[in-house]
Amino acid sequence: MNSNLFKLSREPLHVQEVIDKVVHRNCGAITTFVGTVREMTAGKKTLQLEYQAYEPMAVKTLAKIGEEVQTKWPDTTIAITHRLGTLGISDIAVIIAVSSPHRKAAYEANEYTMERIKEMVPIWKKEFWEDGTQWIGDQLEETSYEEEERS
Repeated sequence: MNSNLFKLSREPLHVQEVIDKVVHRNCGAITTFVGTVREMTAGKKTLQLEYQAYEPMAVKTLAKIGEEVQTKWPDTTIAITHRLGTLGISDIAVIIAVSSPHRKAAYEANEYTMERIKEMVPIWKKEFWEDGTQWIGDQLEETSYEEEERS
């Protein structure tokens, strides 16, 4: 699998660059997921986020997810780029592009990919709020935090 398809970047991300990696003559559909920094999380105002990663393992894990996608949806091509460093509100944190001959596989593979990134890629985010900060390690921790806030 092409290692250029799975990247981490400290520079701003550009959707078209990721889409261009999956375009080919047999694709009839391309889906993209663009994850951005939101201002409100569990009722708290976010000022900024900081993403850190165990970079060699993160890139390998992104490629592993790509292999999983191609096993489940054999005619797909996938590219993932995740941002590292400090991001402001509305900055792009992650872009996933999936191409396939038909749209259903592209949609399903794209959603699957984001869930797997949250489950297994060693990327952590530090949320900066008006009243403090917290490191978030994975989706389960984020969910637990949101549930605690609602209590």
